[in-house]
Amino acid sequence: MHKVRLTLLVVLAVGSIDSCTLSDGPRGGVPASESGVTFIDVFTSGTEGYHTFRIPSVVVTRDGTALAFCEGRASRADHSQNDIVLKRSTDGGKTWGPLTVIAEDGKNALLNPCAVAVRETGRVLLMYQRYPEGCHTNKTVPGYEGERISRSFLITSDDGGRTWSKPREITRMVKRPTEVTATPVGPGNGIQLRRGKHAGRILMPFVNQIWPRRKVCAAYSDDFGETWTSGEWAPEGSKGTGAEVALVELADGSVMMNTRSTGGAKRRKVAVSTDGGRTWSPLLDDPTLIEPQCQGTMLRYSDPLDGQDSRILFANPASQKRRANGTVRLSIDEGKTWSVSRVLYPGGYAYSCLTVLPDRTIGCLFERDGYKHITFARFTLAWLTGR
Repeated sequence: MHKVRLTLLVVLAVGSIDSCTLSDGPRGGVPASESGVTFIDVFTSGTEGYHTFRIPSVVVTRDGTALAFCEGRASRADHSQNDIVLKRSTDGGKTWGPLTVIAEDGKNALLNPCAVAVRETGRVLLMYQRYPEGCHTNKTVPGYEGERISRSFLITSDDGGRTWSKPREITRMVKRPTEVTATPVGPGNGIQLRRGKHAGRILMPFVNQIWPRRKVCAAYSDDFGETWTSGEWAPEGSKGTGAEVALVELADGSVMMNTRSTGGAKRRKVAVSTDGGRTWSPLLDDPTLIEPQCQGTMLRYSDPLDGQDSRILFANPASQKRRANGTVRLSIDEGKTWSVSRVLYPGGYAYSCLTVLPDRTIGCLFERDGYKHITFARFTLAWLTGR
């Protein structure tokens, strides 16, 4: 049994991650369903022994099981004895099983779940970071040893998320020995490449904290997650650097990075790698993808390699004022433009993660209405395109 961590007081988070407040939703409870889209609350704050649930990640295994991860927190704060928790769905996200704690570390905080499923083996990889108790991002230091070190870990499952390996520390593989104070992964999902000489490579999106600055990059593995190498930082091309990162492989074999902004433009930033995620073009603002400075999610829905039209999905709070107006977009030209856009949830909408279910239904696991719920939305491509 996991430990009970309900507190009586709400502790508000400090720092940029919670700097934008959410509006209340247009209605209480689970949002009303409509033709082509349904909603179900997967995690509800104040239940199952946790004060708050935050930072969703979702992945579908090779056998079709949907795994929903997040942080179970003792308070609203980012660093509050967070555990990594999981719920499983074996019916395409229509119902979800009981909560399972898959990683915990006493009073230390575990943050930023980021998952990927390996095509060849079916293994699910989940990365996260550990921050020592009371040692927030602004207090961590460079290096590998000491009481103020932020560390990176990897756990794996070979049975569809039923059981998990013991945590394996990978800090020295993904963190530079000097200058970098912390290496948050994702959060959300990683990808596995399908094209060219890097086919099979697994990429995980990373932020490198050099407090108070940030740099973004990818870490990659060519042996299904046994070893990792940190790529180069994406250079700054427009005002401000990137933050939380999403990745997608393009039809020409390059990789597109889409990041939260840290400048004043409140637009997503984009860079491209032509060498499998090792180096990147300068980060430039995407004028279409507005945001209130918040994490976003990106995913390939269909691939020309499979004889299908190219379709890439993107979702985030499409507002420059607050974390609300959760919107899903579709690109049919490899992310150059986003020709289709539809509001999924107009109320409070913050972090999210997209996936594709076995029946080709699209799933979006998202935080809603003041972080009261993490909700799973299921919708069809026809709903998104209006066809």
